[in-house]
Amino acid sequence: MRVPNRAPPGPGSGGHHQVLFGLAKFVPFAIALLVLAIEFTPAHVIYTGPLLVATPALAAVTMGPSGTLAAAGLAVAVSVATATYNQAWGSQQVYSNFLALFLVSLASVMTSRMARARSASELSQVRRIASAAQKVLLRPVPERLGPLRVASLYVAAEKGAQIGGDLYEAMETRYGIRMIVGDVRGKGLPAVRTAAAVLGAFREAVYYEDDLVDVIRHCEAAMRRDAAVPGAVDEEALVEGFVTAVVAQVPDGHVVEVVNRGHPPPLLLRDGKVQALMPSSPLPPLGLGEFIAGPPGTRDSYSFLPGDRLLLHTDGVNEARDSANAFFALPEAMEAVPDCGPRQFLDRLRQALVRHTGDRLADDVAMILADRRDETGRPVR
Repeated sequence: MRVPNRAPPGPGSGGHHQVLFGLAKFVPFAIALLVLAIEFTPAHVIYTGPLLVATPALAAVTMGPSGTLAAAGLAVAVSVATATYNQAWGSQQVYSNFLALFLVSLASVMTSRMARARSASELSQVRRIASAAQKVLLRPVPERLGPLRVASLYVAAEKGAQIGGDLYEAMETRYGIRMIVGDVRGKGLPAVRTAAAVLGAFREAVYYEDDLVDVIRHCEAAMRRDAAVPGAVDEEALVEGFVTAVVAQVPDGHVVEVVNRGHPPPLLLRDGKVQALMPSSPLPPLGLGEFIAGPPGTRDSYSFLPGDRLLLHTDGVNEARDSANAFFALPEAMEAVPDCGPRQFLDRLRQALVRHTGDRLADDVAMILADRRDETGRPVR
């Protein structure tokens, strides 16, 4: 979930460090230009050898092996040019500089390669741990649940990440098929912790609460209990934390019941046209229940016929933007997907989303797709 009205990064923030790191990459090349400026002017009496020798070492700190090699090559080229211009060939100083430059370049490239290999190993380990956590928290939904064919999809916005603050689940109970899709405000481990609390409460409540409103109230109560644990979440999340969520239930009969707590409405695809299942009475997200005036919410019922396709999603889908700052047209994208199964359908939507954003997602994406089968249990599509 995007965080609105957030102050720009201040000193010491991640964005500030990224800018400094990016500028540091230009330091070796700036040094090479400085040496050229000195050697090709009357200031060439200044001894610049140590500056060029340091160039590959500095490059190894901020760039990979290829960047270090490029910096070393540039340093050699500058050394050759300046030695030729100043007619310094044959002097012991020139050859000493070349020997030092060769040794430092070799050591810098080897160091850069070892650092790259170590970083890759650590990243691989982090991904394995995150993948294991994802299988526990966001397990894949069954392909068949009662009269439904179901598929789920999760895509983290951050490169290399496997899990974030989005959540989903679909379960078969005595009350029907119950599904949830939610989006935790914020990022990082506090968001994952909140998502785990909400999902844990949902997985328990769906089996004994006959009212869908009570199910989502249990999710909200679990979220509040988790936030009340001292040190569980940071101060900002404690004051401003909330979770948008939508729960849906497919009981006996051709209907789907929905309770929406500040979440993008589910989309129903019927006969090639998409309809948004808007709530009759908008409600605030979980964590902001004190702003509900009157009853704690009601279920909205919509027809869900054989052959219909129901999509529950987070705002990372419909609010994704392209280079021109235009939103992703999710209904049109759904209507454009050819006839296929739920898993293939979600894959096509993901491909369309990646094309729209240029593979630069600004928010995590979570989706559940449910197809209604006919009375014999066979898929209509």
